[in-house]
Amino acid sequence: MKRAKGFLNQDDIDPVASVANLFDVAMVFAVALMVALVARYKMNEVFSKEDFTMVKNPGKENMQIITKKGQKIDTYKASENQQTSGNKGKRVGVAYQLENGEIIYIPE
Repeated sequence: MKRAKGFLNQDDIDPVASVANLFDVAMVFAVALMVALVARYKMNEVFSKEDFTMVKNPGKENMQIITKKGQKIDTYKASENQQTSGNKGKRVGVAYQLENGEIIYIPE
């Protein structure tokens, strides 16, 4: 039997079929964005199994020390009146790393 021109079969156009493809594209874009951000900000250490310590904004008032031991990540802020982990601390000196890799500590 011949189809008449101008009439479409129900299988010809399915508006919901494109929605599934959009979801797949959105998922691929989201994963690619996360991988790009991790690579850009060099946060590979956060996702590895190794322990690490990172200093954010060194020497400034809003300095933070981020440590990872196993699955636990702790953040310490440089502030005299803020209690983060139950321990209080104060700045006792400055450490400098020279071009040859040697570290010099200068107490205050």
